[in-house]
Amino acid sequence: MFNAYAASDPESRLEKFEYDPGPIGLDEVEIAVEFCGVCHSDLSMKQNDWGMTEYPFVGGHEVVGRIVNVGENVEGLEVDQRVGVGWTASSCLRCEQCHSGYQNRCPDSVGTIVGRHGGFADRLRAQSDWAIPIPEGVDPVDCGPLFCGGLTVFNPFVENQILPTARVAVIGIGGLGHMALQFANAWGCEVTAFSTSPDKEEEARKMGAHHFLNSRDENALQSVAGRFDMVLDTVNASLDFDAYINTLRPGGKLHLVGAVDKIEATVFPMIAGEKSLGGSPTGSIVRAKEMLEFCARHEIKPMIETFPMSDVNEALRHLAEGKARYRVVLKADW
Repeated sequence: MFNAYAASDPESRLEKFEYDPGPIGLDEVEIAVEFCGVCHSDLSMKQNDWGMTEYPFVGGHEVVGRIVNVGENVEGLEVDQRVGVGWTASSCLRCEQCHSGYQNRCPDSVGTIVGRHGGFADRLRAQSDWAIPIPEGVDPVDCGPLFCGGLTVFNPFVENQILPTARVAVIGIGGLGHMALQFANAWGCEVTAFSTSPDKEEEARKMGAHHFLNSRDENALQSVAGRFDMVLDTVNASLDFDAYINTLRPGGKLHLVGAVDKIEATVFPMIAGEKSLGGSPTGSIVRAKEMLEFCARHEIKPMIETFPMSDVNEALRHLAEGKARYRVVLKADW
């Protein structure tokens, strides 16, 4: 039996919950959870904001732990090896997207907390391909948020072929944005932080921003018109998208990873400047491995606050109230 913390409905607290996972799959690994990040997506799923939550709901999709059991067909992983699992727990590995290296875009992929129980537990199972080994130089306590938030903001740099000579701006210095600044700086870019919180300027500069602008100031946005090769939007709030498109150089891209409901933008400036608008989910299996190696090489890690897993409800409340600076991590204390 696995022990977990589960919500029985959108409004309930998470309570202790025990369940039988059944026999381990031929291609699965079983992981003893050591640490598990708490992401805003956990809150959204708990509250059924996206209309796909099944109850009882066990959140947790930023899992780090040691393998304690492997399925018969698993190769390349072994018991006691430390691995991490992010948003995706499995994919078909046979479709066009999987074969082309975009397993995160597999139409049959399964989210770690979608229709199954996640890492707010003592154990977790996942397809072995999605259990990513933790390299030397990456501290396991810091590692969980890298598998969701970190991978989400790393992926755009690769997919958009961002050069080290590029000028990049990051909107929002929060759970995603503070890691995006570190990646952009280590990438070699000139980095600008946009934030509605002037008190975050000092931290943003320590994380790698060369410039800091108050995004509520229209003059500040005008001052950087035509400047950026990529503007990475990490917030899930509606913005003046025309204003940010105006900050792009010809050929630049406004890339969204924040789950905003809709986008309203004027098309002609995009056509005239060959600018583009796009978005992306987390990242593929190979991209996750590359991201971890990049973090180890450049000593990139999230700023975290830790809670014992038994205080999961307090951790969720802390996140919901916007108090996290900048990621919350649960430490197993079963």
